[in-house]
Amino acid sequence: MYRYFSKLLLLLFFSFTSVQAQNEQLSDSLQYKDKYGLRVGIDISKALRTFLEDGYSGLELVGDYRVSEKFYAAAELGNEKLTFEGDNIGTTANGSYIKIGADYNAYDNWQDMQNIIFVGLRYGFSTFSQTLDWYRVYSSSAYYGPDVRMVNNEVSGLNASWIEMMIGIKVELFNNLFLSANVQLKRRIAQKTPDNFDNLAIPGFGRTYDESMFGAGYGYTISYLIPLYKKNRH
Repeated sequence: MYRYFSKLLLLLFFSFTSVQAQNEQLSDSLQYKDKYGLRVGIDISKALRTFLEDGYSGLELVGDYRVSEKFYAAAELGNEKLTFEGDNIGTTANGSYIKIGADYNAYDNWQDMQNIIFVGLRYGFSTFSQTLDWYRVYSSSAYYGPDVRMVNNEVSGLNASWIEMMIGIKVELFNNLFLSANVQLKRRIAQKTPDNFDNLAIPGFGRTYDESMFGAGYGYTISYLIPLYKKNRH
């Protein structure tokens, strides 16, 4: 009886080790690697606006670097010239900006996919000049017509900073080539304004509004991933 029991134990042991080895092989075969590297690109929406929209020119370079399975360090660097034409005033803002922050990928990809649905946070800082192109002098009488003064008064050395939340998606069209779309909600922190008028537009931030610290924006980017190494996905 003991002999049969010993044989049964040996049979169960070898069966267990065989199944365990098969499970380990299966687990190894199911593991696959994600690409880690630097992704660089350009905001094509600003290029289209430069071509199609009078009073605007801009260029923005974008980049991110994958630091973990879900998190990416990200930044945008750009230059914009924005002309604002109101009922009583016309101004032109011209300058550069940088936005630095991080993105969190909320999407679980299938094998060999690198798509991203992300939520991002940025700190933005802009240095620029503001030019008062013209203004209209108020008059209670319309007898002589509108009194418009052309001044072309430029004030340089201005700056502004803001916090920005970004929500977007990045889709891999071809191997390592991505198309992205995002929307941005911005909250201005501080700004330096000219003495005799306000900043009606800020490069990187966009239009400003009376009595409001908030702004909004959007972007469409095309970028290329430069793979540096691969890591197993958990």
